[in-house]
Amino acid sequence: MISVEDYLSGELIAETKHEYLGGVVHAMAGAKVGHNRATVNILRSFGNSLDGKPCEPFNSDMKVRIELPEQTRFYYPDVMVVCDSLDNDQTYQDKPVVVVEVISESTRRVDMGEKREAYRAISTLRVLLLVDPERPHVTVDRGGANGGFDTEFFTALDLVIPLPEISAELRMADVYAGLDL
Repeated sequence: MISVEDYLSGELIAETKHEYLGGVVHAMAGAKVGHNRATVNILRSFGNSLDGKPCEPFNSDMKVRIELPEQTRFYYPDVMVVCDSLDNDQTYQDKPVVVVEVISESTRRVDMGEKREAYRAISTLRVLLLVDPERPHVTVDRGGANGGFDTEFFTALDLVIPLPEISAELRMADVYAGLDL
């Protein structure tokens, strides 16, 4: 078992990124071109939409800390939007409002199960976007009035995902620009 402190200090010098699940560390694999294009497209869209606003996007080099009742976890979401950022010296965020995971075929089960459940446990999270880079399909889990999450599906390039939680929107055509679908 590795302590949180040892994990965080090790990540500063590691050549590859690792996720942390309650003392167990897992190396992360690289991503395909389509995955990276979708990620950059979303980051660009958020950067443009949020310029001059109090919320800011972060890329996959920024970890998110999740404090679950039984353990602490650190993941590297593909994109996240934070409206209450920690100071510049921190190597993670813990109050994202929006988290985006671009699904890889090799990690689909973990992304749609374990990570989805953990992200939805973050008290500040209002929107979780699960993006399929191989076809126009975005699953949107949005914090509902009942304290749970409501799920919506966006499956056409002419649709726009409204994100009033951060005073922005995400056009499906922008997400999938340059991808071979």
